[in-house]
Parts: sequence; C-alpha cells; structure tokens
Amino acid sequence: MGWGKRSILSAAVTVVCAVTVLGAPGTALADPGPRPSTTPTPPPSKDLEKVREKLDALYHDAAVATDAYNAAEEKAKQQSARIVALAKKIDEGQRRLAELKDQAGAAARAQYRTGGIPPTAQFLLSDDPGQVLDGAGLVLQGQRATRSLMSELTSTQKQLQAYADDAADQWKKLDAEREAKGTAKKRIQQQISAAEKLQAGLEKRDRERLARLEDEAALKAQTKWLDTGILEKIHGKASAQGEKAVAFAAAQLGKPYVWGAEGPDSFDCSGLTSQAWAAAGHPIPRTSQEQWKQLQHVDVKDMRPGDLIIYFDDASHVALYIGDGAIIQAPRPGRDVTVAGAGSMPILGVVRPDA
Repeated sequence: MGWGKRSILSAAVTVVCAVTVLGAPGTALADPGPRPSTTPTPPPSKDLEKVREKLDALYHDAAVATDAYNAAEEKAKQQSARIVALAKKIDEGQRRLAELKDQAGAAARAQYRTGGIPPTAQFLLSDDPGQVLDGAGLVLQGQRATRSLMSELTSTQKQLQAYADDAADQWKKLDAEREAKGTAKKRIQQQISAAEKLQAGLEKRDRERLARLEDEAALKAQTKWLDTGILEKIHGKASAQGEKAVAFAAAQLGKPYVWGAEGPDSFDCSGLTSQAWAAAGHPIPRTSQEQWKQLQHVDVKDMRPGDLIIYFDDASHVALYIGDGAIIQAPRPGRDVTVAGAGSMPILGVVRPDA
C-alpha cells in the first residue's frame, strides 16, 4: 500500500502479537525489573487498581470536556465568519442605499425646478399634440422608474435591517460559545490537574506498576476483542483517500497529545483524525461526537483502513483504523500519538468519511 504499510503494520502486528501472547492462558507477563527467581511478583494492590480506575475516569471526563471545547471553538469560528460576511453585506447595502437616496433626491430637485408641476400636467398643458404623445410615454417610463426606485429603496432598507438583526444574533451566539469554551477549558484543566496530582502522589515504584496496569488492561481488552474472531472477518481494502489519511496519521507518530490541538506539532484525538482526512482532501467534522453523528456508520466487520473507530458510549474518543486490528490514536494528556490495538477500548462503532 502507498501509505507505508510495511513500517506501520510491522508495528501494528507487533502490538497484536504481543497482545495475543500476553492474553493467552498460562502466559506470564514479563517484569522488566530484576527480581530473585524464587520470589514471585506480588499482585497489584486493590488501592493501585482503584487509582488506575480513578485516572481513567478523570481523563475520560477531560476528553468529554475537550470535545465540548472543540465544538464551541468550531461554532465560534463559523459565527465569526458569518459576522464578517454580514458586515460586508451591510457595507454594500449602505452604499447602494446612499445611491438610491441620491437618485430620489435628484428626482425631487428636478420637480422643484419645474415649479412643482408634475410632468403629467406639463405635457397635458402643451399645445403640441406630438409632444403630448411623446410625453405620455415618457411619463409612463418615469412613473415606472420612480416605482422601481422606491421599491428598491424599501427593499434595501429591509435587507439592511435583516443583516443588522442577524449580525446582532450572531454576536450573542459568539459570546455564548466563548463562555462555553471558557467553562469547558476550566473543566479540562481541573480534571488533568487532578490526574497529575494523583499520579504525583505515588512513589516511583507505584507509578511504574500503574503504567503496567494500564498496559495490561488495554492488552486484556484487545485480546478479548481478537478472541471473538473479528479479525478473520475484516478484509476491507483502503480507498485512495483512506491511504492518504493513514499516511498522514503515521507521519504524526510520536507527537504529543494536547487538548484542543489539531497540529502540526501536537494533536488531540479528533484533531488527529480530522486533520488526517483534511490532508486526504476530504474535510470532516472537528469533534469525535460530530464525526459519529454526521459520518456514515459501517459495521465493524466491514471496516477498512482509513475508517474511524469511535469509542465509549458518549463518543468521547476516536482513532484511525490502519488494518490488521490496529489503530493510530492520540490517547490522552501525557501520551504521544501511537499505534494501539483497535479493541483496547470499548468500541461504540465505526464511521467512514469517504462513503
């Protein structure tokens, strides 16, 4: 495949193989630290498992707030663009209104110069029959022009009022979205700060064990997913755009997760997927929730590289499927864009941007 499948899939296959081995019955997880062969490693304490669960909850809550922040940011951009477009229309309308008023003023001045006698009366008082006939036609033309002028003048005034009302409404919405962004930002920072504080309170040894617990939980979930035989049913081939999206995502491996970021140096989960498909020439919604709502759903067994896997019941996380049971994702704060098992988190469903 054109997206560098050899290098990426080698990493993905390594992940999948490791998962299969680690998840097999009777297979022991290797402990990287030296220990006496006669002393078994003590099982993780219940307290440490609770810490892991608490961290998962905090980061999940931060992910939900990040989606809310990104949605507010997207709406604010759209409203700002709308206000700019309305300002241009108002400016154009004001210029046209000034021209129409000048025309109306010119007509009024012309009538004043004739002594206030309407053109119709002037022609009827003429002794020249030909002039009367010619004048009658001119009068009709003048009347039509006057009606057209007044009609356009009224219409332009109404348009200007509508544009002004719309602009005022957009400003209110923009203020509301800014407030929503501020609330979401505060919540994100609180959740991440709480998670960081929780981890900082652990000893180095416990932090290392906690990291292993997180990896084991992901591997266990991936193994359970693979044990369903789902991978044997997935044979979809990437589309040309899907290959481009995967190639973009692969080029971001190792870059840090930063909430609200959409490149080029850092990403959040939906920032990565939306930019991957933008690079493929097919823009998609910015947030994971909108990607789930707006893009076409496909069955897991029918997914192909380039499709997006949406995770958790609230669609708070998204990753790009790259084939062979693997994904590229921007996981969470403190982590980098990486390859992981597609089944390492609860799958809500799959969407296809270029359906």
